[in-house]
Amino acid sequence: MMSSRSELKVTVFSDYICPFCYVGDARLDRLREDYDLKVNWCFLEIHPETSPEGEPVASLDYPSETWQRMMATLGEMAKEENLPLLDHDFTTNSRSALLLAEAAKYIDRDVFYRLHKRLFEAFFAEGKNIGDRNCLSRLALDAGLSKEQAETAWQDPSVVTRLQQYRKAAADLGVQATPTYFFGEQRLDGAVPVEQLVQAARTIG
Repeated sequence: MMSSRSELKVTVFSDYICPFCYVGDARLDRLREDYDLKVNWCFLEIHPETSPEGEPVASLDYPSETWQRMMATLGEMAKEENLPLLDHDFTTNSRSALLLAEAAKYIDRDVFYRLHKRLFEAFFAEGKNIGDRNCLSRLALDAGLSKEQAETAWQDPSVVTRLQQYRKAAADLGVQATPTYFFGEQRLDGAVPVEQLVQAARTIG
């Protein structure tokens, strides 16, 4: 049976270690109720300087007051979306997770979205280190990828090239925050309220 929902194409710049992307992803999903949502995920490594072994969030050099304010806001947002959220006390390098997700996009859509959700949940709801490839291998298997497919993702030059292309596109577009959404020519920065996403969808839907 053909879907009566109209197709909606959105480009999103995102990273799995970005807590506001976790919230933003849940808010974007709410558009699926009314639209056949097609997302062009552009993965952007926001803290390439961090170690895959994991580091305290203090290593990000946010002023204490700024960080506390951000976390308070984040906590309220997560409550609004009924998202589980642990105290966010460490960060990690996201490159391996992004390579894995990027490769999964070209393998199977359902597998990609299972992995996509698990990466966010593992980091923010379960406190797992998604910079660690052993952890990522287990998440990949759970999502339906084989061990070989995961290993290939980390070695495939074409996957690396696509992440480089996203970084260039972000620079060309002046993207400085994640998540950043593009609904046609309209741009929304940050984990904006659902109402803003709906309004942006209506302008092109």
